This record gives sequence, structure tokens and C-alpha cells, in this order.
Amino acid sequence: MSRPDNRSRVLDAVVAEAAGLSQATRDDMYALFSRHYDATTRARFECDLAAKDYAVLLRDCTDRLQGFSTLAVSRMEIGGRPLRVVFSGDTIIDPAYWGSQAFSYAWIRQIGRIAAEAPDVPLYWLLIVKGHRTYRYLPAFGLRFVPDWRGTADAALETLKDAIAEKLFGPAYDARTGVVSFERSHGHLAPDLAVPTPREMARPEVRFFLQRNPRYLDGDELVCLCALSHDNMRPLTRRLFAQGFAQGSHV
Repeated sequence: MSRPDNRSRVLDAVVAEAAGLSQATRDDMYALFSRHYDATTRARFECDLAAKDYAVLLRDCTDRLQGFSTLAVSRMEIGGRPLRVVFSGDTIIDPAYWGSQAFSYAWIRQIGRIAAEAPDVPLYWLLIVKGHRTYRYLPAFGLRFVPDWRGTADAALETLKDAIAEKLFGPAYDARTGVVSFERSHGHLAPDLAVPTPREMARPEVRFFLQRNPRYLDGDELVCLCALSHDNMRPLTRRLFAQGFAQGSHV
């Protein structure tokens, strides 16, 4: 695959309401998704998109779609405690554009806007991970999360993760392994993207993901949870979050 030059590798990120996406955009999203994921259908893609609130769209300098991610915001009560959960859905960035920070910056600003809608209600990020690269987003955003390859124990967060996952996925979720396993894959990365390179295998977090989710190539997904709060963010993440929070507070 040829790589674009530095100028054309600049991506523009836009957050849109999922329900308002045009048919052309939805077509482009599925075309991109189906090129990089196996065991997917248009019907399943549309069903997943219908359950989402927002889409982060990444376009190049020619306005061509080069990546996207979807997310849903749910309010629930666990153990008598109200909370909100951001759930990440279908996500793909064309490999030619890996390394761009446009998605990360737009995503965390949007999280800030979402937090501003109900600042007194705890907000969490539930991420079900189909590949080792996605798992590596967690330490980029947050300081504490589960499961953590560094061995940091957080029993309360683990318990909350299990309770949320059981609500969302029912019997498909196994609390013993922390993995969602559907009877048939809901879509998994094509092998050329899913299999780690030798350089990636040298990273402890990659080996941890493979150990915790040995059947990821068949569509199993590792459930992860991270608190989306100021005190659980890295400095850059905190600044971007604050920018989005300020924008959301004035809407």
C-alpha cells in the first residue's frame, strides 16, 4: 500500500450525530469497515450504527473518508449508584493514516462535551477490544483502567466493569475471563491487521492482550473500563477534555 505524502496525511476530524449521517457517508463508512474487518454484513453494521449517538469522522484533504469511530452514551444504575457509560463501537482508521492524532484529539474533546451534560454523574469508558492496537488506547487516555497489564489491582473497578458488561451483553459475557464471546463473530480484524508484528510482540501490553483474549482472531472481545474523570487523565488528555467540557457547558 502506498503511503500519502506528509501534506495529504493531515486528517480533519468532525463529530456528527449518528442519526443524521447521510446515506453517502454511511456507504463510505461501511466500505472502509468491510475492507478491514471480516465476518461483517451491512445489516449488522447498520444495526450497530443505529444504537450509537455519535460518529467521529476522519477525512483527508480531498474530503475522502479515511477513518471513523462510533460511540453511545448510556445512563444506568449499578448497586443503587447512578452513572453514565460511553461505549465505543465500530472503529477503523486506514493504516496509511496510522499515527495521526486527529481522532484521539476529537474523541477526548467529545468526551468532555458529554461529561458537561451531567457533570455530577460519574462517567466511564467501556471499551470492548478486538485487537491489540485498540487496547493500547487505554494508557494513552487514562492513568487507571482494567484490565491493566502492569498488574495494578482495582477490585472496585473490576466489579463495576463486570456489572456493566453483564447488563449490556448478558450471557455473552464471561466474568471469569473478562471476554465477550458471541455465538458468531460480530466482526473481527482481517488477519493482515490483527496479527502483531515482531516489534509489537516485544511490547508487554500486546502480549498481555493476546494472553487475556486468545480467541480475538475469531471475534472474541476483551472488556475494559476506564473512569473518565480529571484525576484519571494524563496531562494532554486532561487539557483536551477540559476544552470539550467548556464547549459543552456553554451549549
